Amino acid sequence: MFLNSVVLILQEILEAALLISILLVLSRQLQLSARWFATGMVLGGIGAFILSFNLATISEWLDYAGQEILIAGIMLAVLGLLTLIGLYSTLTPSSSRHALPYLMSICVALALSREGAEIVIYLGGILNHQESIQPTFTGAGIGAGIGLSAGVLLYFGLLSLPARWIFCTCIVLLALIGGTMASQATLLLTQVDWITYSPVLWDSSIWLPEDSIPGHLLYALIGYEATPSLFQAIAYGLGFLLVSISATLGHLNHFHSRRTNTGDK
Repeated sequence: MFLNSVVLILQEILEAALLISILLVLSRQLQLSARWFATGMVLGGIGAFILSFNLATISEWLDYAGQEILIAGIMLAVLGLLTLIGLYSTLTPSSSRHALPYLMSICVALALSREGAEIVIYLGGILNHQESIQPTFTGAGIGAGIGLSAGVLLYFGLLSLPARWIFCTCIVLLALIGGTMASQATLLLTQVDWITYSPVLWDSSIWLPEDSIPGHLLYALIGYEATPSLFQAIAYGLGFLLVSISATLGHLNHFHSRRTNTGDK
């Protein structure tokens, strides 16, 4: 139970922690107020409890495919929000600062709702087994500590980069997370037959298992999977391009506006 708790809680905490760290750095670079972070955390906590208490009922929806479809929908919503964040973060300050805090707050709330619901369900189930409470919660604390530490390290690691590289690095990392959201949503929809099965492209589980700590880190950061299918790989590429292109279009629009204004003068 101890090791299972470490691995499960680490997996749930890590992805959200890394996403939040990147958004905090991006927010700092754009000189935004950090109030969106507190709002997102509170909404995410509420959402996690609501989702966890209703997940059994949701699972029965749509011919017992409700849970997978809901989680896939949340992932695709996060991808859409990351796309908008990439776009608005490269527009002129007057147009971006108004929308970005709301987008970041909703993104954090959705991520925490999805990850937090799994933690609440897991720890809540352990409470019925007295002999497992101590090792489970000890393991959960260690897993959470590792996940949060990784987020803190990423935050300060990004801030230690040369100023001209911080923003571009954040966008690339958000694009990688966007690819992960698209790939995992595809996997869930494949499991409930909403998407046709496709062949597995490779199997790297011998060299780097998904359930190892490096595997969890790579999954949270770049969406690593030992046995990805063809459709997952395509979805990953599309998700990555969607966030990247949105940021590029915003940058080009900003550059064009500056040239136009300079020409008018």
